[in-house]
Amino acid sequence: MTAAQNKMSSFWMPFTPNRDFHDDPRMIVGADGMYYTSADGRQIMDATAGLWCVNAGHNDPLIVEAVQKQVATLDYAPHFNFGTPQSFELASKLASMFPDPLNHVFFTGSGSESVDTALKIALHYHRMRGDGARTRLIGRERGYHGVGFGGISVGGIVNNRKHFGGLLTGVDHLPHTHNLEKNAFTKGCPEHGAELAEDLVRIAELHDPSTIAAVIVEPMAGSTGVLMPPVGYLKRLREICDQYGILLIFDEVITAYGRLGKASAAEYFGVTPDLITTAKGLTNGVVPMGAVIIDEKIYNSAMDNTGTPIELFHGYTYSGHPLATAAALATLKSYEDNDMFARATAMAPKWEDGVHSLKGLPHVKDIRNLGLVGAIELESRAGAVGARGMEAMKAAWAEGVMIRVTGDIIALSPPLIISEEEIQTLFGKLAGVLKNIA
Repeated sequence: MTAAQNKMSSFWMPFTPNRDFHDDPRMIVGADGMYYTSADGRQIMDATAGLWCVNAGHNDPLIVEAVQKQVATLDYAPHFNFGTPQSFELASKLASMFPDPLNHVFFTGSGSESVDTALKIALHYHRMRGDGARTRLIGRERGYHGVGFGGISVGGIVNNRKHFGGLLTGVDHLPHTHNLEKNAFTKGCPEHGAELAEDLVRIAELHDPSTIAAVIVEPMAGSTGVLMPPVGYLKRLREICDQYGILLIFDEVITAYGRLGKASAAEYFGVTPDLITTAKGLTNGVVPMGAVIIDEKIYNSAMDNTGTPIELFHGYTYSGHPLATAAALATLKSYEDNDMFARATAMAPKWEDGVHSLKGLPHVKDIRNLGLVGAIELESRAGAVGARGMEAMKAAWAEGVMIRVTGDIIALSPPLIISEEEIQTLFGKLAGVLKNIA
């Protein structure tokens, strides 16, 4: 190991092949609008909104100013028995953005914390109602719900689970909805697969429906490789949950705040869950923050049925952090002032044309899109799953584009400010990359 590599090894990087990165680092030193600046001075198009989070683009002046003012006014205050006016303002603003009756908000520090919070609130809700036998949680294969023990227990990505012991007990999983044979190269939501929701009936009857607390799914599965819900699938899950008295949780850490052109996927699909987990685009990634949006009946149950002054024994040091709250309020204002959700809707057809223009290029076996999200699934090399995807990521960086890969799937989710010209540039460069990968 060289001296430079040894110095770099002090930082154990997340979800990264660290040894490979030490040999070929990709350093970022600045950002503005749609672009990062690399350590060697190049402009790198951000085709991933950072990590699905920089929806308003980098260095948004509204957000920058709000955070600068806040840190000079009130840097930190606790929300255990004390409050800050802005946190209540933000909660009220969020409640107005999500479907009724999701009118209450619990603040967290991340998407992972939002998921664990939602799972705990679901269990708490049933217990408060005298239905404490409902302790089972249902996730889905290939689901990603963060990296807390609750999240990886209900999640369904093997590598995220296999090294960490037995995880939570009393968890089962629905089948994933990815079907290349029937749905390859679909534009938008696939026609085949709604019947997979019926597996929830089988699981419910297997375990006894009265033991199941909640089902958690991503409306659009992101980190596993961008999997769209089949037409009618989410609606059917809602119906089955209602039939059995099960809470439905949408993990919208990726889809909330404009990614599909609406404030939430719940609004986009016209299906209202009982809880929604959010983070990422809430603050444009500027300050870490998450929020769980909660149905009226769940909140009221806690208020009405508790036997102690504290209704929920749960929370975080940084719940409603003043800097994060300032960033979130400014982010929501930027979305509104610049009509970004409508812009995302207007750009979606051009985005769809761009991503599907890559069909027929070497090793491309599927393309998927919805809103301003896209995925290009590549054929894997024999005995080297993920190698082709990693090569594509490095080649794209060399061409001035940041993409995200999960295995051999390229995932794309640009800031909502992307222009038609930038869409053309992005897919032109990706076409060149794909043509030159062995």
